[in-house]
Amino acid sequence: MSARRKTERSDPGRGMRLMWDLRIHARRGPKPSHDVVDVVSHAIELADKEGLTAVSMRRLAERLDVGTMSVYTYVPSKHELFDLMVDRVMGETEVTYPRKAGWRAKLEAHARAGWEIRLRHPWLQQMPRSRPLLGPNGLDRYEQSVAALAGVGLTGSEIDLVVTLVSAYVEGAARYQPVAASPETGVGDAEWWGSVNPVIEEVWDAERFPTLSGADMEGGWLRTGQRDAAAAFDFGLARVLDGVEAFTRGRT
Repeated sequence: MSARRKTERSDPGRGMRLMWDLRIHARRGPKPSHDVVDVVSHAIELADKEGLTAVSMRRLAERLDVGTMSVYTYVPSKHELFDLMVDRVMGETEVTYPRKAGWRAKLEAHARAGWEIRLRHPWLQQMPRSRPLLGPNGLDRYEQSVAALAGVGLTGSEIDLVVTLVSAYVEGAARYQPVAASPETGVGDAEWWGSVNPVIEEVWDAERFPTLSGADMEGGWLRTGQRDAAAAFDFGLARVLDGVEAFTRGRT
């Protein structure tokens, strides 16, 4: 196995220590010119501007003006770098609500905070996630979401499932947020619709799609090429919380 391939192997334990800013080992020699905070900050800036696929150790090395292998002295691999990036942005927005707010208002506030973070950082929707994020900001957010449901009468497992449901809705809704220009393709929503609409007009068959062709769908997004993402998010979030409210009814 080459030395480079070995350095790219994931090191979850070290990644956790980096997220929690725990001492890994004593450094000898001169003080390094950068630190993990610098690396993560540059990675986030790069992802915000060009998308997640633009984030590489080579690109970060160029931005930091160091050798590519030097980046690995700060983070063991892109797996840990991605975790650090996600946990960092999770701490950007403080969730607040009135002291006497009920569980629904609290969960809604957390959902909207997550939505706002995803609007600021669209690359979050490209982030591969198969395991929970256990960094300080991620766990703080999870603690607050779970605490919002305390006293409702749900079991611990049910609370976790409700929090997961709301989080999954926010992540899914963010995928349909219009963009001025995609970092990957350079094509924004308006340009995309302008390009595909003529083709849709050519292939459209009212007999094949009778319901979509009906008057009831005249103002639908397929006809107009437009969807109010904020209104769609509000509608969906309200329906999800309606379902949770029905589920919790009579539990206390």
